[in-house]
Amino acid sequence: VQLQASGGGLVQAGGSLRLSCAASGSIFSFNAMGWYRQAPGKQRELVAVITSGGSTNYADSVKGRFTISRDNAKNTVDLQMNSLKPEDTAVYYCTVGYSDYQRYGMDYWGKGTLVTVSS
Repeated sequence: VQLQASGGGLVQAGGSLRLSCAASGSIFSFNAMGWYRQAPGKQRELVAVITSGGSTNYADSVKGRFTISRDNAKNTVDLQMNSLKPEDTAVYYCTVGYSDYQRYGMDYWGKGTLVTVSS
């Protein structure tokens, strides 16, 4: 399975970006698709995850600002990021999992795309 992310870049505080990720390769139905991020000097953290049934899980810090969506037929997952803040600056990783990600973790990770929010 390969995960190709796009959409990162530099944006001013208050601006918006949209991250997209497409999964390819030997694909079966993923239960969870989502995004994690890692800021310099910090641990990787969950940003948003969406299950095949449409349930979503957001980090408290992004609730109300970020929206995750997926297309099961195309095996894509997007992250719409609005009202961006400098503290959103991080490398964002696309990730997918076949099972209960909260219990077993995710199975595949993309290479990451850098999001930089200037103040």
